[in-house]
Amino acid sequence: MKIALAQLNTVVGDCRGNLAGVLSALGRARDEGADLVVFPEQTLPGYPAEDLLEREDFVDEVEAAFEEAVAACEGIAMVLGTVVRTGNPEGKPIYNSAALVKDREVLGFQHKTLLPTYDVFDEARYFCPATEHPVFELGGRKLALAICEDLWNLPGFCGENRYDIDPLEKWTADGGADLVVAISASPFSLGRPRFRRGLLEEIVKARGVDLIYCNLVGGNTSLVFDGSSLAMDSSLELLCGARSFQEDLAVFELPPATGNREPAGPAPVRPAEGEPGEEDLEQAFGALVLGTRDYLHKSGFKKAVLGLSGGIDSALTAAVAAEALGPENLVGVTMPSRYSSEGSVSDSVALAGNLGITLEEIPIEKIFSSALDTLAPVFEGLEEDVTEENLQARIRGLLLMALSNKLDALLLTTGNKSELAVGYCTLYGDMSGGLAVISDVPKTLVYRIAEWLNRDGEIIPPAIIEKPPSAELRPDQKDTDSLPAYDVLDGILEAYIEEGQGLGDIIESGFEEETAARILGLVDRNEYKRLQAAPGLRITSKAFGPGRRFPVVKRLTRIEKADAGPES
Repeated sequence: MKIALAQLNTVVGDCRGNLAGVLSALGRARDEGADLVVFPEQTLPGYPAEDLLEREDFVDEVEAAFEEAVAACEGIAMVLGTVVRTGNPEGKPIYNSAALVKDREVLGFQHKTLLPTYDVFDEARYFCPATEHPVFELGGRKLALAICEDLWNLPGFCGENRYDIDPLEKWTADGGADLVVAISASPFSLGRPRFRRGLLEEIVKARGVDLIYCNLVGGNTSLVFDGSSLAMDSSLELLCGARSFQEDLAVFELPPATGNREPAGPAPVRPAEGEPGEEDLEQAFGALVLGTRDYLHKSGFKKAVLGLSGGIDSALTAAVAAEALGPENLVGVTMPSRYSSEGSVSDSVALAGNLGITLEEIPIEKIFSSALDTLAPVFEGLEEDVTEENLQARIRGLLLMALSNKLDALLLTTGNKSELAVGYCTLYGDMSGGLAVISDVPKTLVYRIAEWLNRDGEIIPPAIIEKPPSAELRPDQKDTDSLPAYDVLDGILEAYIEEGQGLGDIIESGFEEETAARILGLVDRNEYKRLQAAPGLRITSKAFGPGRRFPVVKRLTRIEKADAGPES
């Protein structure tokens, strides 16, 4: 049986556009002699559609698109991700479904059984879980349809088992399936493609089945889906692998069933996670590029603008955006002040030249002086403090937003995860913008990606990478005046935010108590800032945004012990 993996980049809510992608892939797969084409999870509505799924008119649109897809499925079979009404007045009104269609006939549906409600997922809010697990006959194979989370309950590999039911057991042990076709919308995070591949291999070993896995690709708001679809047989031979971070139609031949369905190998062990290697750095950059491109293009923007400070964060953001949008569609702006170093402008000029982007220089001294003069009567008798520092950042935000309006170019913010975590950023200043490109990239990882970018030649000038990081809002300012060294800061933040460790555990792992307590207090205190930040692209296992929900108004003991943040 010849099978095509149709790894599509869908747009949330665009049922007609998503249908067009399905019809195109059906035609191409048919032309290549495929017997079956497999699409990702929720192909027609897009993923995640969130509260669009609560609108009756939207579900009507999905159903209409599905009917057209079925009518076009002639001379071929397909597995298509869609929404199906339950018809039950009790419980949630819709299923997250995989439809098996052949020659314009719907052979049946498999609804998603395991509905994730952790991290960025909130599927139990919308969907009803499956209670039946049919096995289908197709091409001489006994076929089971799985949907993403239905695979993620393998004991010993996925950590703590979240569910009492294992759909794979019902399909294979009870139903005798020898082929599992899984459709998925599994978002990218560092190390996730490697972990996902390991999970699929362990499923094949544990169940003795052939496995086909089709994953969504593309950026939808904060989430980036890497694709990386694949197929492997029961001997763990890779039959097909689709490209990462781009649409693909991968066609391969599935051999006949061997009849060997005996479990193989020892019990699976969850792989240990280490420091990001070169492959991870390449994937992180690819995710940022795809996420940026799709965020703008799917929102109707072609161009972007950003401030260039001569620092590493804005340099990496510019490199991502130039790759995503084309250098002709990116404008960088340097805005020197009385505290700017010489390299603030010269390094920005060098970077713009390397990237081939337009660079504008708009000094802010006159505006800053005028603002200080205007405020002087009110500020009389008060010491200079962070207020004057933030004023400069807010002037820059004002100018950048003006350019964004005039040029019809989305403003990209350039702050990293480390700064956003502790509030080392200015509301309505450097936080102004429509997309926070690297807001989930810790500072230490920013440097590693920048160095990876320069592996074959200079993209980011070495002077930018080598200079001590500084906001340049007061004389001789350095980030380390307010924060611990970034390797220390990022270690504490990873333990607290991504691993969920408490203060005691963090101290036991080797961090100094006073420093750790202060950093945790800053993270907790600055929730109000992050609530007002631009959406950011998720590349770690726990990003600020939809997957991390903490109250803004709260009272924690640590906060009372911590110093105030460096900026407000």
